[in-house]
Amino acid sequence: MASFNQNIIKHKIGLLNLAAELGNVSKACKMMGMSRDTFYRYQNAVAEGGVEALFDANRRKPNHKNRIDETLEAVVVAYATEQPAHGQVRVSNELRQRGVFVSPSGVRSVWLRHDLASFKQRLHALERVVAEQSITLTDAQIAALESKQEDDVAHGEIETAHPGYLGSQDTFYVGTIKGVG
Repeated sequence: MASFNQNIIKHKIGLLNLAAELGNVSKACKMMGMSRDTFYRYQNAVAEGGVEALFDANRRKPNHKNRIDETLEAVVVAYATEQPAHGQVRVSNELRQRGVFVSPSGVRSVWLRHDLASFKQRLHALERVVAEQSITLTDAQIAALESKQEDDVAHGEIETAHPGYLGSQDTFYVGTIKGVG
């Protein structure tokens, strides 16, 4: 980024120097492919603030159009640990009943920013909250954690030497089929 700014500054200063060298602003602007208005803006910027004023000063706040307010985001994150088994549509509907209006895709976006997108991630977040704050769990939270423990137990896993052995098929040669060649 610094080299990019230096190249832009060199170009702007080059225009100012060329105009001073030629003694004609119109010819310098025509040679550099810029308007005279641009030249005078550069000249005023250097007169007011020196060469540093030629740097592009972008003071705009980024406008995240699809981003919800921080307070609403905190409510969505808190609800994710309160009810980790609920999906994004149900969370949106439940929060709407509480007076918090967030679309299902908005809920999903918040979850993605806070690593809560999957059921397992929300359960891990619940476990972290329980470990940090030692809160009492509700029946729904206990049921969700128990279902996680059941999923962690291996159901019918088979060890094979190489991946794909289980899905492979043994074939052997029996004989010739008439008409096949």
